[in-house]
Amino acid sequence: MADRRDRRIEPSFDGPSQTASSTGFSVREEDRVVPGNRKSSSKRSASKAKSARGSRRKRSKTGLFGRLLYWCFVLAIWGGIAGAGVVVYYGAKMPAATTWSVPDRAPNIKIVDVDDQLIANRGASGGEAVGLNEMSRYIPEAVIAIEDRRFYSHYGIDPIGFTRAVVTNLIGGSLRQGGSTLTQQLAKNLFLTPDRTLERKVQEVLLAIWLEQKHTKDQILEMYLNRVYFGSGAHGVEAASRRYFGKSARDVTLSEAALLAGLLKAPSRFSPARDPKAAERRAQLVLGAMREEGMISDKQLKTAMAAPAVRAPSYWTGSENYVADTIVEELPTLIGDVRGDIVVETTVDLTLQKLAEKSIRELVDAKGKKLNVTQGALVSIDNSGAVRAMVGGYDYSTSQFNRVSEARRQPGSAFKPFVYMTALEAGRTPDSVRNDAPIRIGKWTPANFKGKYYGKVTLATALAKSLNSVAAQLTMEVGPDAVVETAHRMGIESDLQNNTAIALGTSEVTPLELTSAYVPFANGGFRPEVHFVRRITDTNGKVLYKANEGSAPRVARTEIIGMMNSMMSGTVEVGTAKKAAFGWPSAGKTGTSQNSRDAWFVGYTANLTTGVWFGNDDGTAMKNVTGGALPAQAWHEFMMAAHQGVPVKPLPGTWRSTPADTVVQDDIPPDLTPPAPVPGGVPSASADQPARAVRQQVQDDSAAMPRDNGSTASIDHPVPPGDVGGPTKKRSTSIFDILSGG
Repeated sequence: MADRRDRRIEPSFDGPSQTASSTGFSVREEDRVVPGNRKSSSKRSASKAKSARGSRRKRSKTGLFGRLLYWCFVLAIWGGIAGAGVVVYYGAKMPAATTWSVPDRAPNIKIVDVDDQLIANRGASGGEAVGLNEMSRYIPEAVIAIEDRRFYSHYGIDPIGFTRAVVTNLIGGSLRQGGSTLTQQLAKNLFLTPDRTLERKVQEVLLAIWLEQKHTKDQILEMYLNRVYFGSGAHGVEAASRRYFGKSARDVTLSEAALLAGLLKAPSRFSPARDPKAAERRAQLVLGAMREEGMISDKQLKTAMAAPAVRAPSYWTGSENYVADTIVEELPTLIGDVRGDIVVETTVDLTLQKLAEKSIRELVDAKGKKLNVTQGALVSIDNSGAVRAMVGGYDYSTSQFNRVSEARRQPGSAFKPFVYMTALEAGRTPDSVRNDAPIRIGKWTPANFKGKYYGKVTLATALAKSLNSVAAQLTMEVGPDAVVETAHRMGIESDLQNNTAIALGTSEVTPLELTSAYVPFANGGFRPEVHFVRRITDTNGKVLYKANEGSAPRVARTEIIGMMNSMMSGTVEVGTAKKAAFGWPSAGKTGTSQNSRDAWFVGYTANLTTGVWFGNDDGTAMKNVTGGALPAQAWHEFMMAAHQGVPVKPLPGTWRSTPADTVVQDDIPPDLTPPAPVPGGVPSASADQPARAVRQQVQDDSAAMPRDNGSTASIDHPVPPGDVGGPTKKRSTSIFDILSGG
């Protein structure tokens, strides 16, 4: 035992195996904690540490990507659930799918004149429905190429096309492409309103999928082409083909098919009847798309580009289409939605319509280039307010803009009858005398045409010669507000500026309302409702609408109408509209706006009231064209033809002028202050008298001023009693109000 304690036992690494076995303890090289070679061991440790850090970074990146992928997946699931909820919600608001059915083709609107002659067909059935295998093969190919290239491969909605459209729009920063398929567009046209709402879009998708389940691709495409709107009132490919090319859809060429397909994006904007150049540019884009899809060859593309589509000028060029467009716009207010084929019986006489069109076109053709005139318009109304003819422009095929009902232009002196009528209602007469001389009203110096003045003249002479000085004086006397009230009472509907310049027609009006405001002069003082439609029936003869033939309200006293007719007859007999005379008792007034931008003549007989306008759409000046020139000539040609064989009737109302030797010459209201001299004034008969500004003296409500017939009247605007214009209204005015126009 002592020996074992005294002997130290050392571990052996390379000793005999018996030592290990005898002692039970040994350590091998590989069991060492610290390797024998320290340098190589350090390298291995660094390598392992570096590898560990790389692994940790990889695990970190992998973990971040995984988490991102996970949350995207979660959001996608919730987004899908939310989307499904929206679809279910809006889908539940729709009728049961078992009740869905494709509605009948939209109804046709047949428009006829007073003699049952066809004016136009409107609505979807302006042409027959054409089968897909009947129409030119280029039409469906062109539509698919530009509107829905994947039509035959998608199931009603096209996620790929939608995504492409979204990306294109985002890159372009504007709405350049739409994501709707042809099936979706058909669903919208058949069942839905054009509102851009989420609900409508969801319903559109559901209906598109339903259409794809119920109908073949060819059936869907055929329904689409026979119902879609191609602009210019043409619904369906057959109506559009006849509208633009004067041929059936069966005979449409490649270039024509490209033009039709190009219309679908914006039918009104790209209509060749409205903008041929824009339509042609769009057609070339369609041809390029067809070539990209392999539908046509390079040779066909080159040929189509070299032979652009040309519309047939003989189709839908007549001015009666202005009437048809106006009637179609009015239908919703007359009968609501058109749910079946209807016949619209109009007040228009197609014979008079052709005469009116001829009178406008011939003058523009003959003198338009020389006088810089490109447009004209005419409207004729009978005493009941029925429109007998309406020409909205020189050529409907090149411009569908209706200048009769939509263009607001300055009427110039054609507005003066309302000034003179207001003066007559205030107590003046056609024999009343005013001093026609240069005047100044504030900073305004209304001058006569060519600076010519006549001195003391009667109101009848002043109106016949269209003297601006006298009209301005009368407006100062009665007040601009009274003139505005008279004009509105007679039929002007546009807003009018109540300042002294209104005497010369500076407020804009349409030819339709100005002409309608002259009708009371022709019928004895009554204001009828202006209308185009007599009756509307369905194909079975059931009456859906009938115009009110009741009595029109009286807006002017008989004696006032008699005096106005006496005065305005002078315009035709000896005044500015002598070229209008044609042998019938007639009256009217010419008008010319500043720099001859607008030229008017509105005249009437006891049978018809007709207004004529000439000018340019861009407002450029004509070359010295006045109302007594082209408008009076066109009026003469139309009215002379319209009255052939019609018994002659005198104008309503009677008034006899006072003999010249008894006319009171000193009834001009006294002026308050002399005006400043007007440079360039050329007084003639009154050269020995200073020009004076006529101003209405300011007094209280009980004060009176001399009337032209010797009696007195309040300075407030008198209106006809009883049922004419309502009760008298008091107005307070001051010199400042008058000079500033209100």
